[in-house]
Amino acid sequence: MFRNYLKTAWRNLLRNQSTAIINIGGLSLGMAVALIIGLWIGDELSFDHYHQHYNQVAKVMQSRTNNGVTSTGDMEPLPLANTLRTTYGSNFKYVVLASGTWQHILSIGDKHLTMNGSYMQAEIPDMLTLQMISGTRAALKDPSSVLLTETSAKALFGNVDATGKILRLDNKMTVKVGGVFHDLPSNTTFSNLAFIAAWDLYKIADPNLVKSGGDWGNNSYTLYVQLQDGADMDNVSALIKEAKLRNVDAESAKLKPVIFLHPMSKWHLYAEFKNGLNTGGAITYVWLFGIIGIFVLLLACINFMNLSTARSEKRAREVGVRKAVGSLRGQLILQFYTESVLLALLSFGLSLVLVEFALPHFNHVADKSLIILWQSPVFWLTGCVFSFFTGILAGSYPALYLSGFKPAKVLKGTFRAGKMAAMPRQVLVVVQFCVSIVLIIGTLVIFRQVRYSQEREVGYNRAGLLAMEMYSPAIHSHFAAFRNDMLNSGAVIDVAESGSPTTNIYNTVGGLKWSGKDPNLNDEFAMVGASMQYGKTVGWTLSQGRDFSAAFASDSSAVILNEAAVSYMNLKKPVGQTIDWWGRKYQVVGVVRNLVMQSPYEPVKQSIFFINKDAGNFLNIRLNPKQDLPAALKSVANVWKNHVPEEPFDFKFADQEYQKKFAMEQKIGTLASLFTGLAILISCLGLFGMAVFMAEQRSKEIGVRKVLGASVLNLWLLLCRDFLVLIVIALLIAAPVAAFIMHGWLEHYSYHVGLSVWLFGLTAAGALAITMLTVSYQSIKAALANPVRSLRSE
Repeated sequence: MFRNYLKTAWRNLLRNQSTAIINIGGLSLGMAVALIIGLWIGDELSFDHYHQHYNQVAKVMQSRTNNGVTSTGDMEPLPLANTLRTTYGSNFKYVVLASGTWQHILSIGDKHLTMNGSYMQAEIPDMLTLQMISGTRAALKDPSSVLLTETSAKALFGNVDATGKILRLDNKMTVKVGGVFHDLPSNTTFSNLAFIAAWDLYKIADPNLVKSGGDWGNNSYTLYVQLQDGADMDNVSALIKEAKLRNVDAESAKLKPVIFLHPMSKWHLYAEFKNGLNTGGAITYVWLFGIIGIFVLLLACINFMNLSTARSEKRAREVGVRKAVGSLRGQLILQFYTESVLLALLSFGLSLVLVEFALPHFNHVADKSLIILWQSPVFWLTGCVFSFFTGILAGSYPALYLSGFKPAKVLKGTFRAGKMAAMPRQVLVVVQFCVSIVLIIGTLVIFRQVRYSQEREVGYNRAGLLAMEMYSPAIHSHFAAFRNDMLNSGAVIDVAESGSPTTNIYNTVGGLKWSGKDPNLNDEFAMVGASMQYGKTVGWTLSQGRDFSAAFASDSSAVILNEAAVSYMNLKKPVGQTIDWWGRKYQVVGVVRNLVMQSPYEPVKQSIFFINKDAGNFLNIRLNPKQDLPAALKSVANVWKNHVPEEPFDFKFADQEYQKKFAMEQKIGTLASLFTGLAILISCLGLFGMAVFMAEQRSKEIGVRKVLGASVLNLWLLLCRDFLVLIVIALLIAAPVAAFIMHGWLEHYSYHVGLSVWLFGLTAAGALAITMLTVSYQSIKAALANPVRSLRSE
């Protein structure tokens, strides 16, 4: 019997090829979108699962409350590690200190490569369950050793086993390769880690590390823990919450520091904290794209339902005859389900082809490495089940509707699918376009928000500004000579050192005093130490006072405030004011406009700029705009190699680094626009199929109207009117829904665009235009048809 169902289903597909093509095309597009989103969601949900103990590993974090606002960070004081080991040691299997992950120079002979690395304590390979190729996980117990990834080992030593080889780290330490481990997958927090250096090496790299041994106020280190087997994450987190509060002085205790554990299973998807509470993070986009995938697939299913029920009169006689010869309704339902499942399986096969072609582009946009798991039985089983349920979903309404026809009415010729029969199809079309319109408005809002923030005044000139990280104090030790050679090259206008790049702030400080300060204020400022030429180099704008100048010897104790700091300190006349910074007096000599150095979506943090005589971490180089860029970069590279030949010439453009701050929103906007386009295409396929059916169904009416003198324009409006009414209804429903959703999304940003009326007007015009273009071809074709052909049988 089932074989007969398949035969009948296949013959019906061949008999109605245009409908089948539209259905298979729409369903395959919907399934392709759902598959790609499913692969992406699977990759996101499996983040960090590579590490076997990911449910037991956590990052130690702390929240501090300052002036009623609670902020959360993942940097801890050095002595906290020892406190966790000694006071709470029974709860932890490992407690591991780590530096930040940043670029270092690894050298062998004349080869100097820049790679991301971190200093970590010896237990980290076991905590992360690194898969060793050579050497052992215990290698970091040797205080002069490093572990390399497979890729970095090959870059340095080729195909030779790197274990036991000698390297230079940052041109100041000789280290031994203790082992090589497999590259970590892209969906791990540590995927950008090229090497791990022994923690004891950090003491050589940063002399301040020894001084920080008992300093509870220096929050500069990352702390990872792995719980003992059977320990509960929440209970241990509650147990250690006062581990810092019990050890800090009275001034620091005012910030009420709370220590807690953030599980590895939440690092990627639940990384956002607001006012001390975990408010989510990337999980929002997982839900967002999951919902989009469901709705896009639903649009394709709606097309199938609409076209199947629209052709109900053609299938009515078949149903009537089969019922008259004894078929039960259940058998008819099974027949129609077989047709829809067969169509879904064909669509699934086509969707796999589409996904295979689309994945390279999607991976580029989404920064992923997704592949179809062709050899995985689980994938094929999931795909078949997915196709089956898609077929059931798409065929449910047509099966129940068509199987319910009364054979007596059908065979007497009195059956007519009246106006009420079209109501469900009209509702489904409205639902289709409601989804599409919401997606259109959402995509436009995302791109507007990104554009709005990109055009924000940043307070300095990004064009032609290079940022170079200094890996050693070599440049600083003869900075004046280096700067002179740069200026004499003609390729550079000015050069300055700084402790932070223009696109970030690395240091904050509190405990400052000034005239009129509120005694209850727990102050916190961003601190940027720089050389004298910093302001001229970055191109900031003074609003009051003057810039730093070598003509004033007193500028070694001078500071410049940004406008946010002046407002924060409530200074009426800031220039000339004295600031007490931990017992040392500093005089305000100028005020600059706010520099957007952190998030472009948030208010600028109150900042203080001062002259730092110690080595900076960054070089800021202002290129000469009158010189050709390639020639200027070549000149800068030559000067660099003359002064530090052992360091690679690695530079970044400040404007490109600033654009990276919009990467997530741009990525989401691009993906949303892609899925929105496919949703619109699927909806248009359905509209086109409906237009074909309506033109065919009303062919005699059109013929009569033409004979009676109706023009092509009249007939075109007649056929388009019904669709336009449905789109207007969809607009009225979708607009407030989209406004509500996007208003909530924008509220995540302090600095955001508003929801303009023109945005909804543009969407409405676009939706109407798309509808008219979709149905006009078939409408005009029907209007131009010779009425003799449709009326000759009457």
